[in-house]
Amino acid sequence: MRVPNRTPAPATASARVRERLEAADHRYFANDNISAFLEPGDLDAIKAEVEAAVDHVLDSLVIDTARDHNTRETAQRVARMYLSEVFSGRYLPAPEATEFPNAEGLNELMIVGPITIRSACSHHLCPIIGRVWIGILPNARSNLIGLSKYARLTDWIMSRPQIQEEAIIQLAALLETLITPDGIAIVMEADHFCMHWRGVKDDNTQMINSVMRGQFLDNASLRREFLTLIRLRQ
Repeated sequence: MRVPNRTPAPATASARVRERLEAADHRYFANDNISAFLEPGDLDAIKAEVEAAVDHVLDSLVIDTARDHNTRETAQRVARMYLSEVFSGRYLPAPEATEFPNAEGLNELMIVGPITIRSACSHHLCPIIGRVWIGILPNARSNLIGLSKYARLTDWIMSRPQIQEEAIIQLAALLETLITPDGIAIVMEADHFCMHWRGVKDDNTQMINSVMRGQFLDNASLRREFLTLIRLRQ
C-alpha cells in the first residue's frame, strides 16, 4: 500500500504561526499585529522559545546564568516581558472601544493628552518614552469613544517594536477608522534611549513629529488652535 506524501508540520509554534501568515500573504513586520493568526497555546509556546533563545544569547555573552543569582531567571523574565508587556500590541487584539453616536452633533475641537507612551525602537530594542496629544474634529456622523479608550488604543499601537514616524501614522489611521471625524491631528514627542544609552549618548535630544489629516491639514486656523492649546499644557 502506497503511503501518501505528507508535509511535516513545522516543529515550533513560531514556525507554525509564520506559515499561517505567509499562506495568507499577511505582513508580519515588527510593528504589525498578528493576533488573528494565533491559536490557543501559541503564545505560551512562543514564550518558551524566546526564553530558550535569550538563554542562548546570555550564554554567548559569557554570563554564567547557572551560578549567577542575578541572571538565573533573566531569560524567563525577558520572554515574559516581550510577549506579555512591551510587545503585547503585536499579539493581542485591539482593546474594546465602545462607540456611541454623536447625539448632540458635536463639531468642535476636542483634545486628549498628554498620553504617556512607552515603546521600543525596532532598530536596537531600546526604550522610547514620551507623550502624545490627539486632536479630533467630529461631525454629526462621527462615532465617539470614551476618554480612557484613547489611552488604551495608543498603548496598543505603541506596545510593539516601533519607529516613531510609523507609530503616529498607525495611531491616526486607527482613530480615523473608529471615529470617522472631519479631521484628526496627532503630535508625539519622545526620548529615544538608543540615543541616550548608546551611539552619541545625547540626553537632551527629543523627537517631535505630527500627523494632520482632514480639516487640520486644510484649515490653518484650526491647526494653529490645536498647536496653541497643546503648548499651553507643556
